[in-house]
Amino acid sequence: MTGTASRPTLEAVAERAGVSRATVSRVVNGGDGVREPLAERVRRAVEELGYVPNQAARSLVTRRHDAVAVVIAEPETRVFADPFFALQLRGISKELTAHDSQLVLLLTEGRDDHARVGRYLAGGHVDGALVFSLHLDDPLPGLIHGAGVPTVFGGRPGWGEGPRGGVPAVYVDCDNRGGAREAVRHLVGLGRSRIAHITGALDQTSAVDRLDGFRDVMADAGPDLVVEGDFTPAGGERAMRQLLERCPDVDAVFAANDLTAAGALRVLRGHGRRVPDDVAVIGFDDMLAVAEQTDPPLTTVRQDIEGMGRLMARLLLRRIDRGVAEPGPEDSSGGVVLPTALVRRASA
Repeated sequence: MTGTASRPTLEAVAERAGVSRATVSRVVNGGDGVREPLAERVRRAVEELGYVPNQAARSLVTRRHDAVAVVIAEPETRVFADPFFALQLRGISKELTAHDSQLVLLLTEGRDDHARVGRYLAGGHVDGALVFSLHLDDPLPGLIHGAGVPTVFGGRPGWGEGPRGGVPAVYVDCDNRGGAREAVRHLVGLGRSRIAHITGALDQTSAVDRLDGFRDVMADAGPDLVVEGDFTPAGGERAMRQLLERCPDVDAVFAANDLTAAGALRVLRGHGRRVPDDVAVIGFDDMLAVAEQTDPPLTTVRQDIEGMGRLMARLLLRRIDRGVAEPGPEDSSGGVVLPTALVRRASA
């Protein structure tokens, strides 16, 4: 038989520190009203005994779970294959860890998962939610609003600046439209005249904004120069093949993200097109694991993906600290939009 040591109790800490159980409880749960010499004795006793507070009991006192749900409205096959999500999760995790809060990852494969996520959030398991990669017909915002938890969205919500169905929005995004404009202007400055765009999935606002940025510069571009992709390498390959069939004289491509651009580059190489001599290519995101590994290295629009994740978490933690689910005057009513920058490499 093997024995296991019993966990130190609150009473044991109180006895070691020579204080009451209530005093220990206030100190370990972050309460006020304990003189510093007593609080220091309690902290020393906690360390000596290796006491770990019971989270369930602590939550009853603080009404906090020290956990945040990260809801990604994509299937796991997409999330774990796309480095964008890894970068954003890394930023979120760093910020939550710095505030001693746990990350709970929730993915959605289909409508049943949407209902599951809504039930989980309504069940009081987390203090708030970070939600990104939403699609325009996604029911998640309404379900999350009904759960009554503070929420920050990654990306501009598809229902505009005001509420849709009573759903308010605090969000963090990059300047998708401005970044796209800068990319296309760079291609024009290179003397390219048949500039095409491979979009992202057009049920997501980032793809729509980048398409709008393309059209801001290429207002006269015909519909044959725009092909819808889906933010994946395979989507970029399919779209590039379509472009070459429709417009064999295309001399530049602005792709909606780096993965799409990587797929386009493979097709161009397979068709004997030299990059950038015959066709210049620009992506979006500046994910180094992609942009520096393509052949040739990819000119792209940089957004601070990890920094956006950290900022999302920071905004949410502030709302949680205020103890409110609905956005207030302290929140940015139109969201936070971070700048982008063109990073020039060999592809354009």
